[in-house]
Amino acid sequence: MSKPVIDYDECIGCGSCAEVCPEVFEMDESVNKAVVKAEDKCVDGACDEAVDICPTEAITLVD
Repeated sequence: MSKPVIDYDECIGCGSCAEVCPEVFEMDESVNKAVVKAEDKCVDGACDEAVDICPTEAITLVD
């Protein structure tokens, strides 16, 4: 199972990942960045759209 990882230096806090994959990502308003809230729900390609939509390519999937 792949796990989503966010490069916080690259994340601009646009919220796209949380919009398309809210079961895995959410916004941390205290730092205005996306965070992974449930990496175990990133199964069967559920996170692929979030990876693809991220404008700064801050999200990667690792095994």
